[in-house]
Amino acid sequence: MALRTPTLRQRRLGAELRRMREQAGFGGSHLARLLGVTPALVTQMENGKSAVSEERLREIATACMCGNEPLIDALVGMARERETGWWEEYRERLPADLLDVAAIEAHAERVSTYSITFLPGLLQTPAYAASVFARAVPPLPRSEIDLRLAFRLQRQQIVQGGATPYTAFIHEAALRMQFSGPEALADQLGALIDHSESSGISVRVVPFKIESLPGPSENFVYIDGPVPELDTVQIDISFGCPLFDAPADLASYREILGRMASVALAEDESRDFIRSIKKE
Repeated sequence: MALRTPTLRQRRLGAELRRMREQAGFGGSHLARLLGVTPALVTQMENGKSAVSEERLREIATACMCGNEPLIDALVGMARERETGWWEEYRERLPADLLDVAAIEAHAERVSTYSITFLPGLLQTPAYAASVFARAVPPLPRSEIDLRLAFRLQRQQIVQGGATPYTAFIHEAALRMQFSGPEALADQLGALIDHSESSGISVRVVPFKIESLPGPSENFVYIDGPVPELDTVQIDISFGCPLFDAPADLASYREILGRMASVALAEDESRDFIRSIKKE
């Protein structure tokens, strides 16, 4: 069955099937012969443009000699998905990459973030978030800021409701950056302290005194999937939020998070540190 506009999850499923085929050393035509289908159908499945049944998926795994049962079961779960998410109501109103991030977060087993320029979006107050959006170049119209703010507040429910474990590594620079004056920042820092005391949320500060920053210079989000192979990294840049899922990229960012955990302040120390900045 052809799919007109593949969702992010369908594209990821197709990408994993392609990766499975490539790891077996097969070309698309060779796999098509093993399955008894046309090469065009293999291409459509790998592009997320043709639905893949559980039976077909397991047939592909067998043909490609993939014995990773947890991965296969996770892919079967993705193939069975039929419901659309709440973010679809924003389709054609917001950039597609923002909707993709919400889709990944909604299926996450855990979310970890590192912030160096502004505080994590999933923990931002409405006033702070609106101030961040207002700094866009070229400037966003008020209606666009309000739309993005409403979208962000819905995204926040996955962690602020305790549904998804969340760890935020926050550089001291982000704690001191003012987007809308000291009063708005103080309110944001107070909210951050409250969040850090909530079940399922861990906030840890990376202070200036760290001699060597164990990571990149941009904000990033690491989203754990049901198995490590289905993890995703999202990077914040000025013109979008690209996603990465290549095994080498995932391994690199796992290493970065491990180093962050080794140098960041403990949770209690981090709360005291944030309180001291708030008092300033």
